Amino acid sequence: MTEIDPVLSSWSAELAEELGVDPAVVDVDAILALAGKVAHAIVRPAAPVTTFIVGYAAGLRAADPSLTAEDAWARARELIRSRAADAPQP
Repeated sequence: MTEIDPVLSSWSAELAEELGVDPAVVDVDAILALAGKVAHAIVRPAAPVTTFIVGYAAGLRAADPSLTAEDAWARARELIRSRAADAPQP
């Protein structure tokens, strides 16, 4: 785990608690890594949209074990890899 900015860490924990989410399940490093990959492989504005969609899908599926949060992350990463592989190389 990399050291995250203390302001970001504090904000993430505060927001999670306010929204009724266990702050321990908020993996800021994983979220930032996913956003970074999307920003470079797709387009920068896709980063927040992607992290929202993955989080939303995980939330919808929380009661349905057919798609776990890990599955949502894995599917998003695979799609990003696929798109990045198809992108023209400079």
